Amino acid sequence: MKLLKKLIAVLALVPALAIAIEAGFPLQHAPDRSTDISALQNGAKLFVNYCLNCHAAASMRYNRLRDIGLTEEQIKNNLLFTGDKVGDLMKVSLSTKDAKDWFGAAPPDLSVIARAKSSGAGSGADYLYTYMRTFYKDDTRPSGWNNMVFPNVGMSHVLWELQGVRTPKFEEKKDPHDAGKTLHEFVGFEQVKPGKMTALEYDNAVADLVGYLQWMAEPAQNTRKQLGVWVLLFMGVLVVLAWRLNASFWKEVK
Repeated sequence: MKLLKKLIAVLALVPALAIAIEAGFPLQHAPDRSTDISALQNGAKLFVNYCLNCHAAASMRYNRLRDIGLTEEQIKNNLLFTGDKVGDLMKVSLSTKDAKDWFGAAPPDLSVIARAKSSGAGSGADYLYTYMRTFYKDDTRPSGWNNMVFPNVGMSHVLWELQGVRTPKFEEKKDPHDAGKTLHEFVGFEQVKPGKMTALEYDNAVADLVGYLQWMAEPAQNTRKQLGVWVLLFMGVLVVLAWRLNASFWKEVK
């Protein structure tokens, strides 16, 4: 009974959570690169080099990267930096205790993050794409970084060398609903220090990374979609055959 009450309480919070997410920073549409092999390979490289140091993907094995065109030799030479084997799960050496001491909380596993972050505000890919492109310098935070999508985030900007250093710009505007109030409205970012990539190159790199996270959340999704089309076509043929057979049968009865 207690478990049922807790479940009802959690479900009651879901609508409020969805409203809170939708009322936050608007999500930008992520390019769909889940079927682009070269983009997925680049995304896998970015993931291993920049994300896998702290975030595990414990539901994914390195050898599954063969599905995006990589050979075992390429995986060993380019994506394995420790004593891990090609058949091992994508785990990290960072302990939960150390993570809590250093970051305040253990970094989440990213195996299905692209599906977990889906909401009424947009897809999980949209969330990740916007999140990775809205970090800014904030010296009031322990990490020195903050984020427009996830305010006061504990994670630092791991791709800052690629994107460079930016600060947010705000404008004071009158509240259209209350003349006595002033709104602090975000109008964009100011580039303080350039990165190794141009803005367009960085956006493309993030799109590749998000595409890989989207693929990793369900590696068989493209096969599933293709199979679904064939199943629907097969069912359509069966419906036509059943319809004509039924008409032929009842024609004799009448």
